[in-house]
Parts: sequence; C-alpha cells; structure tokens
Amino acid sequence: MRKVDRVREITGQTDNRFLNLYEFQAERRNGKVAPYFVASRAVSEEQLKARTEQMNPDGVIIYGVYGEQKDKLVLVKQFRYPINDYVYEFPAGLVEPGEDMMEGAKREMYEETGLVFVPREANAAYSKAFFTSTGMTDECCGTVYGYCSGTPSNVHQEDSEDIEVILADREECKRILKEEKVAIKCAYMLMHFIHCKEEDPLDFLDEI
Repeated sequence: MRKVDRVREITGQTDNRFLNLYEFQAERRNGKVAPYFVASRAVSEEQLKARTEQMNPDGVIIYGVYGEQKDKLVLVKQFRYPINDYVYEFPAGLVEPGEDMMEGAKREMYEETGLVFVPREANAAYSKAFFTSTGMTDECCGTVYGYCSGTPSNVHQEDSEDIEVILADREECKRILKEEKVAIKCAYMLMHFIHCKEEDPLDFLDEI
C-alpha cells in the first residue's frame, strides 16, 4: 500500500536542544496547501518522523510496581510550566543517544525517585513506542514495566525538576483520578491497576 505524503516544504522555526517548532506546508484533503505547526524533539528536518518514518522512541514512561505485595504504584507529582501547576505522572524521561529503553528506564527511575527499578519483559505489542499527541507533535514514547524497591529520595533530581515521589495503593489511585490533575497516559494505567484482579498487576504483559 502506497504511503500518503501530504507534507511539502518544512521550515524550522527554532533551534533548541530538547524541543523545536517546525512549519509544515501541509496538503489538505481538498488539495489546498496551508501552514501546519509541529513541535518535535528533532533537531533537524532530517530527523522528523514525517521524513524518517521511523518509530524510534524519544522518551520512556515507567510503570513501576512497588512493595512485597505488589500493591502500590510509583508515581511522581511534578510541577509542569505549561499548566503552571502540579500534575500526577509516571516517572519518565528522554532516551539518551545510544541508550535503549530498559537502560533509560532504570536511569530515569533512580534519578527521579531514588528507587531501584528491575524491568520485566513484555510482549512486543506492549513495549513498542506509541505516539503521545499527534495533533501537535511527532513525539513517541515507549513504556517499560517492572518492579521497584528502596526508599524514595529526591537527592538525584536535577535543579530544574520539582518532583514529589508518591507510592500509591489502589485507594489513593482512586482519589487521584477523582481529585487531581493527571497526565492521560498515567490515568489510563491507574484505571488498569485499580481494576486488576491478579496478584501481580504486570501479569497481563504475557498476553496479547
């Protein structure tokens, strides 16, 4: 099946390290061409997914189960400038050059929470990278699942990070969904955790 190509000229609007804005000359359904603005982790046009058609993950999200009873999730309550407030999320971060998602997950979990993270193998359908918000960005992230141990700490966080580590049981997850601001990726997985009847909430990873 032939790929549809409706992106014409691309012009970079910024030159930043972590996030950039690009203007696409985008062909609409009726054939007319109009500007469309896209945010991306790419630092050049050649790296944009509209050009590479690759699904290499820009970042990693970490679904970490905590405790001997596997009855808590590791969450972070992080200040985010776009909403000028705190939001509940899973620990997450960018995948560094030459780093795979497993390595990135272990590093990010330790840096953000001080916890040791042991990944669990997952079916490829669950562990591949997925897009985050395709109306505004070509960013895609993969999820790594596993088990956490240790004592929460913020000593390894960067100065730019304002993060509180939360170990949430099912009742706290219910409260968070009802009362707090939550990132949508986190919200869906909180719903899964709340309703999971298995002793190990990660057992679903063996199925598809």
